[in-house]
Amino acid sequence: MRVAVDQNKCIAAGQCVAANPDVFDQRDSDGVVVLLEAAPDAGQEDGVRRAAAACPALAIQVQG
Repeated sequence: MRVAVDQNKCIAAGQCVAANPDVFDQRDSDGVVVLLEAAPDAGQEDGVRRAAAACPALAIQVQG
């Protein structure tokens, strides 16, 4: 699995961090998403997919 985020689309809702704080964080300055792990392990797959589905700006892309 590969994960990518588009920081330009992010509206800083924080749904990704709530769904999987091991893979996503937010910048302190403006709350925009920060990707902590572009290739998360299989145990994090469900949380990553939940985060992508919950993102109101569709700023998270999941491949694989």
